[in-house]
Amino acid sequence: MKPIYKNLSDIDLVTRLTNNDQEAFTEVYNRYWKKLLTVASNKVERFEDAEEIVQDIFVNLWNRRQELEIHTSLGNYLAVSVKYRVIKVLDKYFNKQHYINSLVSSNFVDNSTQEWLQFNELFHQLNRYVRDLPEKCRLVFKLSRDLGYSQKQIAEELQISEKTVEAHMGKAIRVLRAKLSHFIFTLL
Repeated sequence: MKPIYKNLSDIDLVTRLTNNDQEAFTEVYNRYWKKLLTVASNKVERFEDAEEIVQDIFVNLWNRRQELEIHTSLGNYLAVSVKYRVIKVLDKYFNKQHYINSLVSSNFVDNSTQEWLQFNELFHQLNRYVRDLPEKCRLVFKLSRDLGYSQKQIAEELQISEKTVEAHMGKAIRVLRAKLSHFIFTLL
């Protein structure tokens, strides 16, 4: 590159750039790429995105060189270009995160549905095992758990002692716990 380009003002470089002067473009690149990269890398998460922003700005500058109309300084024009491209990248990050969050929340619904199905299966299994209990034991268990009767109320209802009610409840719980233990471990 000719040393003259280093001494040219930004206005002169833009004028030469609009006339397809590749050396003027090279000088603009050399003057501004580090500044633009620093600004972009401080605003976006990934350094690769900052590099891409700067590359896109200079590719766009070259592709639009013949129709360039810069009303402020070249530095301001490039700074605004970085700003808008950073906003686009941040918007892309936001949309990506929003998409990920929607996937996560849809998985949460799927998990709760699965948990509901497992609970429903456990509930039906429990009812089957309660039906298999001996008659008095089943009746004591149902009065206690389904109707909320106290041991005293169950004893009065069935005309048996409270100790007998306690024995039936103990037996029902032991049997149900043993039969459901394999089912509970498969849920874990």
